[in-house]
Amino acid sequence: MFRDTSAQDIPLATAQNRRRRAPWVWIAVAVVALGLILAAAPGVIRLFSAQASVSASRLGFATVERGDFTRDIAAEAKVVAAISPTLYASSAGTVTLKVHAGDKVNQNDVLATIDSPDLSSKLAQEKAALGGFEVDYQRAQLDARKQQMTVQENFDRAQVDQQTAAREVQRSDKAYKEGAYSELSLLRAKDAAEKANFDLEHARKELQMEPEQLRFDVQSKKLARDRQQLLVADLQRQVDALNLRSPVTGQVGQLLIAERANVARDAPLLTVVDLTALELEMKVPESLARDLAVAMPAQISGAGNNWDGAVSAVSPEVVNGEVAARVRFAGGTPDGLRQNQRLSVRVVLDQRKDVLMVARGPWLDAEGGHFVYLVKDGLAERHPVSVGASSLSKVEILDGLQPGERIVTSGTDEFNNAPSVVIGR
Repeated sequence: MFRDTSAQDIPLATAQNRRRRAPWVWIAVAVVALGLILAAAPGVIRLFSAQASVSASRLGFATVERGDFTRDIAAEAKVVAAISPTLYASSAGTVTLKVHAGDKVNQNDVLATIDSPDLSSKLAQEKAALGGFEVDYQRAQLDARKQQMTVQENFDRAQVDQQTAAREVQRSDKAYKEGAYSELSLLRAKDAAEKANFDLEHARKELQMEPEQLRFDVQSKKLARDRQQLLVADLQRQVDALNLRSPVTGQVGQLLIAERANVARDAPLLTVVDLTALELEMKVPESLARDLAVAMPAQISGAGNNWDGAVSAVSPEVVNGEVAARVRFAGGTPDGLRQNQRLSVRVVLDQRKDVLMVARGPWLDAEGGHFVYLVKDGLAERHPVSVGASSLSKVEILDGLQPGERIVTSGTDEFNNAPSVVIGR
């Protein structure tokens, strides 16, 4: 016999029983549905009120937290010489190098010489001219002494003539009174005496004025001689400068020319590095540079070593959004460092306890630190906020957020400042 489906049949309630239970079932279902609708209504309304929708995979999020806040600057820095002079050609000529790159030198050691025939020839010519001016000066002194002697002789002669004329007047007057001399002879004697007095007075004035006049003549020759001496001294200095000497004790850096090269005036020749005065040069973002100050402590690390340091200088100029700063080693320059070597530098600007903070991100620049997008139940709402100090990784929150809340830290450019945005999966 064939098996049928009688064993699988289940008796159903009668239509009368189903009609008896149907109202109660439908009432219960309606109540549950109504409760679900009421519970989901606020979220549904908020979702439908959003102006945009962005996938969460394209966004960055951070949670507001409370803890210790440290403002610091960490950057890569390179070792530079605080004293690294470059030697330039003081005159045009052919350069002969006396050292090689990397050679250690002492202060005043000759590093290179410049052969300048024109300058050497000009020095010889001016020295010869100086000899001529020296002879003129000495001749002027000799002429002044001779002229002084001549004037003195004229005065002495005038003095003798005056005395002679005075005695002649006395003799003539006595002879005239005795009748041995005529009145005419007496008058002639008096005229001669008056002329002798005039000559004496003139000789006396000339004797008084002559030294000053002679002094002017000699002084003029002396000034010409001194001017030529200065010219020769300057040329001698230029010739001496053809021997380029090391201004510091250190090491030859770069040779900027080839051996026996013919260079122009003021052409760079080589550099000298003072290895006893090394510093670190670092680049600081403009937003943090305003808080960086000279003498701030710094920690320097590299090659398995740590050193203490301090900020020695901060550039007043911003280049490509960065500010250059110098860090100096504390307690002397460590051994074994080389110029342009890379080291890590950390400068602590500020440390605070129990601070509300959140991760730093593009949101700080996009919203100017005045608004954030607060994430809750899949919806990001634009929320006002007040921020304080900021470090490389954290931002201090002064008002507007609570610990545990999540915000969007990146990718808000697509929000277009919408009041609310749905965060999709």
